[in-house]
Amino acid sequence: MEQKNTLSKSAMVRMVKDRVMAVRNASAAPVKDLYTYPANKLAQQMHPHVQCLKIKEIITHSDDFKSFIFAPDTAKGTARIAWFSAGQYLVIAVTIDGKTYNRPYSIASAPRATLRGEIEIAVKRVDGGIVSAYVLDNWKVGDSVPASGPLGDFTYEPLRDAKHIIGIAGGSGITPFRSLAKAICDGDEDCSLTLLYGSRTLADAVFNDEFKQMAKENEKIKLVNVLSDEKKRGCESGFIDAKLITKYAPKDEAYSIFLCGPQAMYDFADKEIAKLNIKRKYVRHELFGEYFHPEKNADYSGDIKATYKLTVRIAGKERTIDCAADTSLLRAMEAAGINAPSDCRSGRCGWCHSQLISGEVYIPESVDGRRAADKEFGYIHPCCSFPLSDIVLDVPPLPY
Repeated sequence: MEQKNTLSKSAMVRMVKDRVMAVRNASAAPVKDLYTYPANKLAQQMHPHVQCLKIKEIITHSDDFKSFIFAPDTAKGTARIAWFSAGQYLVIAVTIDGKTYNRPYSIASAPRATLRGEIEIAVKRVDGGIVSAYVLDNWKVGDSVPASGPLGDFTYEPLRDAKHIIGIAGGSGITPFRSLAKAICDGDEDCSLTLLYGSRTLADAVFNDEFKQMAKENEKIKLVNVLSDEKKRGCESGFIDAKLITKYAPKDEAYSIFLCGPQAMYDFADKEIAKLNIKRKYVRHELFGEYFHPEKNADYSGDIKATYKLTVRIAGKERTIDCAADTSLLRAMEAAGINAPSDCRSGRCGWCHSQLISGEVYIPESVDGRRAADKEFGYIHPCCSFPLSDIVLDVPPLPY
């Protein structure tokens, strides 16, 4: 008969007393290095606040689109690149004229590439984009680039997602699907991917040949090019609507829909997906970055041509700057050289979470990722909040 290891009530009480005495008798000197503990050391490797990366290779797809392959910058303390899940992103810190800008970029490489010391992002030039223009025109092999650890939840989760994924990608939104497809090929993800890849022309479809090769070698991957501005044999024409999704979705099993692309694509695709009556948990959106043109929303009631005063309180200091009505509070702070916290820039992660002391802001409903408590106690996400009056904002300092 198996003997059970049990403790009497008195023994448990003695253990508590022993622990209290051990704490009282311990040295009051602070621990010099918390990361000497194995658990903390492993946590730091898996979830680093900062990874120092060095550009190993640059692949030019066009003047407006490049891939950057990084290796760990050992000279600056990063011994290895953190493992990630396919679909996650890195926040890259870029300093331009003394001002620091943080931008999220989806990881384009396979998770397994980290084991050989590599990680890849792809950068597309954005109209009026300060950071994308600087990166494409100035980054070179050997440059050191500070980045966050892997972030985001645009990942396949068997407990939540269907085993067959219908991917909807637009433009540079192809990058997280490239990572997922590679993970499927490597056997690191157990799901199927049918990718509906929208682009203006077939020539604009970056990584297209690579996807075709993966689809040829692995039956779990299927590529469907959808062209809006030309007709090509073997490609669909027009836009990715409910009819097209139904055409390629499995008929006898549940499927998830993953979307990654520009704001305009989401606005259109979400209306089409609603026609399919799919359970909400089966529809997943990747961050599309910053929100622009709030005045296009029917519920916007501000004066889009106005400019307001934004008073920022951060780390015991106060500064007042200008913020135009069509500019997010975060973007205005960056332009003024205020290094405020930011990660996703899409209203979801909460890293820029700040308290609105006074004033009114407009927050587009589609990107309002605040919790109920945030709304009750006056907290907002500056990355997707636009001024409707003069603003006083209490912003948390960066923790590192």
